Amino acid sequence: MDDRISSLRKEFAAVNRSLEDPSVFGDLQKVKTLSRRRKELAPIMKLADDRDACLRAIASAESFAGDDELREIAIAEAEEAHLKLPKIEEEISEKMLPKDPDDDRSVIMEVRAGAGGEEAALFAAELLKMYLRYAEVKHWKPELLDLSHGDAGGIKQATARIEGDGVYGELKYESGVHRVQRIPETEAKGRVHTSTCTVAILPEVEEVDIVIRPEDLKVDTFRSGGAGGQNVNKVESAIRITHLPSGVVVACQTERSQLQNRQNAMAMLRSRLYAAEQERKAKERTDMRSTQIGSGDRSEKIRTYNFPQDRITDHRINQNFSNIPAVMEGDMGNIVSALHEAERAERMQGK
Repeated sequence: MDDRISSLRKEFAAVNRSLEDPSVFGDLQKVKTLSRRRKELAPIMKLADDRDACLRAIASAESFAGDDELREIAIAEAEEAHLKLPKIEEEISEKMLPKDPDDDRSVIMEVRAGAGGEEAALFAAELLKMYLRYAEVKHWKPELLDLSHGDAGGIKQATARIEGDGVYGELKYESGVHRVQRIPETEAKGRVHTSTCTVAILPEVEEVDIVIRPEDLKVDTFRSGGAGGQNVNKVESAIRITHLPSGVVVACQTERSQLQNRQNAMAMLRSRLYAAEQERKAKERTDMRSTQIGSGDRSEKIRTYNFPQDRITDHRINQNFSNIPAVMEGDMGNIVSALHEAERAERMQGK
């Protein structure tokens, strides 16, 4: 560990020197990369300093020569350092593990109703509200980009941006099929129905991360079908963009400005294309990203919400959670923490 920490200290110093070099300022991508690396290294440097302090306290007590009162203080400090040291070294080892470079990004989130008709659409609306409430709890900035209503008050699909530091790292394991089991209000015989919704959490990427040629785009405008006043519906402010090489289609109609809708739609498109490219590369490596907690594929059932039994089961870690009403109101921190703890354990074991 000493050699690794020494190497990282040298890298940290080199990164700081580079960021202070005026010649670097003109290269925004380089500045961004260096800043991200400094942010990754800073917590390790703090832990390394804490480790050094513990080692000094232990060494000082072992070699102490002085009056008894001062010796007792040194011994007490050394005993405290002995207790802290294993935890500090474990945290350092964890933070040294390779990190998903997308973890610090904001996200584009897609929620779609699956099998189950009206009940699936209703649950999709509840999932969307759950994530937006959780974003507010985390002091992130959620923004609805596109919404298609169902026939009975639910939603067919919705797309939102959630902006903030580390959003993708927090939410990436929400991608997949969410299954709900409950008795619909319209069910006269009290039978439990099963419905599904799909969630996709995509890292938001910038123009420098993925290049899209204008000639590869087909752009259509149309009148917004959502709420927003008469002016919204009179003007063709909504945007639909088709990426011709891949066939990916995105739409945005939440803003009055056609320009703003176009910018949002392009952000959605970049994230979709980036995620597809990352998946393609991962398949080539035969090492799908997020293998520790399942593949995150939209066809994979990741979680079941059993309302009659007040039980949420995450099938990837085989763990149950209760209090569904609170979770659906955004109190999903325990689930997120459990998934990341499982990931941490897997990574520490080298799997």
